[in-house]
Amino acid sequence: MTGPRDFLGYGGRPPDPRWPDQARLALSIVLNVEEGAELSLDAGDERNESVYEASEEVAGAVDPCMLSHFEYGTRSGYWRIMEVLGRFGVPVTVSACGRAVELSPWLARDAVGRGHEVSAHGYRWERHAGMAEAEERAVIARTVRALTQASGVRPVGWHTRSASSVNTRRLLVEEGGFLYDSDAYNDDLPYLVEVLGRPHVILPYSFDTNDMRFAPGGGFALSSDFVTYVTEAFDWLWREGERAPKMLSLGLHLRIMGRPGRIGALERILQHVTARGEVWIATRAAIAQHWRAMFGS
Repeated sequence: MTGPRDFLGYGGRPPDPRWPDQARLALSIVLNVEEGAELSLDAGDERNESVYEASEEVAGAVDPCMLSHFEYGTRSGYWRIMEVLGRFGVPVTVSACGRAVELSPWLARDAVGRGHEVSAHGYRWERHAGMAEAEERAVIARTVRALTQASGVRPVGWHTRSASSVNTRRLLVEEGGFLYDSDAYNDDLPYLVEVLGRPHVILPYSFDTNDMRFAPGGGFALSSDFVTYVTEAFDWLWREGERAPKMLSLGLHLRIMGRPGRIGALERILQHVTARGEVWIATRAAIAQHWRAMFGS
């Protein structure tokens, strides 16, 4: 079980995280790397992935179309996104699937070399809900090995694709090397939970300030849609931050934000954020370490 649900949270009285340099807002940019970890009969999986901008499920045969769509992320999208991030000098959390970095180990090494964090996003790009405990334990261990071997750094953060299992968080703590997970969507600040008698940091993630909403019916069509939504979320939390500092998660994907018709959105968002000031742009590992130091006894 995950324990009783908490509908109160901080009850309108959030703690002051005292972000570095008295920042009003901590901004966490997460760059998801899933290319090669999507389900595919070509890789020996039980089915083909059907989730992309054009949803069409191919059953019983390898789907070269879907494979090609995902390859765009590493072939073109990664470099375009890294160029923009490098211009602004901002660190991000590269949330990578284990199988993805096994196929593209250069990407994990390159990301670490640029000063970014590489965190765990599962082995395959799949949900863990309903997964048997022994299987999930093995999947977590396999993911850690893959990311450590590819990047040279052991991941300290975890985020399951969509639904985790009721065992995921406990298994992460049992594994021993995880500082935080992002399998929550319920707050604008991190919080601590006790798992197996140990404090564990939760960094809530977000599906609204996320380029996944460029999918059909997701709400974003033009790059300006994304800019407007994200900057309005940022501005509101930045104003709140004068009296109660918060955290904002910005979710990106290689094959989505890396397109030439969308990359300008990231550039304009970073222009807006950096011009505002009093913002701490940090990796999720840095935010979790700060939170643990402040509130983890």
